[in-house]
Amino acid sequence: MTPILCLAFLAGLLFGSFLNVCIYRIPRDLSIVAPRSFCPECGKQLSWWQNLPLLSYLLLRGRCRQCRERISWRYPLVELVTGGLFLLIAKEFGLAPKALKWVVFESLLLILFWTDAEERILPDEVIIFGSAAALACCFFIPLPGLMGTLIAPKESVVVQSIVNALAGAALLAIPIWLIGALYGRLRRREALGLGDVKLLAMIGLFLGLEHGLLAITIGTVAGALFGVFYVAITKKDVASYELPFGSFLCVGAALLPLIFTWSRGALAVP
Repeated sequence: MTPILCLAFLAGLLFGSFLNVCIYRIPRDLSIVAPRSFCPECGKQLSWWQNLPLLSYLLLRGRCRQCRERISWRYPLVELVTGGLFLLIAKEFGLAPKALKWVVFESLLLILFWTDAEERILPDEVIIFGSAAALACCFFIPLPGLMGTLIAPKESVVVQSIVNALAGAALLAIPIWLIGALYGRLRRREALGLGDVKLLAMIGLFLGLEHGLLAITIGTVAGALFGVFYVAITKKDVASYELPFGSFLCVGAALLPLIFTWSRGALAVP
């Protein structure tokens, strides 16, 4: 492994620790800056050696040093996954601007995946920040797509990229929102939360329409398969169980760049 890839992995571990802070604090309207990290059970602030990615979990044997309550396995998992994603992104793009785009995108999806899975919340502040970042990327990283060519064929690459991003957001979010609203009116229950609709818009801004549709397909299939399996195993009521659909949309969107990478150039990374 080259020094750059090693540094990318270590940076991912460190950033994954920060993502864990965001996952816990943002749904609870707590500051992600202060105070220092603390045990969610007893509130005791952690010393520096208790806050080392992966190592602290192993040294503490998965328990808080003060109250001895178990530390969620989510903490080392997020750190390890973030480190792996940073490594893969660095391996594919090096230090190119596109690497920063995917680092931001994958990090936001990790936060949203876990907040939806644990709290059934897709925080507006995360989606708004992601949407603004996606539009900013259009000025530096071309976003390919058919809509930009059709609507603004004579405009600059930047304008076409913005058109592709906005078209992706609108055409992914609005039809799904209309279908969900109609289904909810017919069944007299909420079928799709507005958080999911906003998440679809953010995915569309990052990926564009064509790649966004593929991400939705992957997420929907994964969600359907998991939902059937989980309900069958736990014997939950299908009519009342609330599936974290946003989490599966995050999975589909997060896997998309990796699928393009594994294809070795057969598909174009947006």
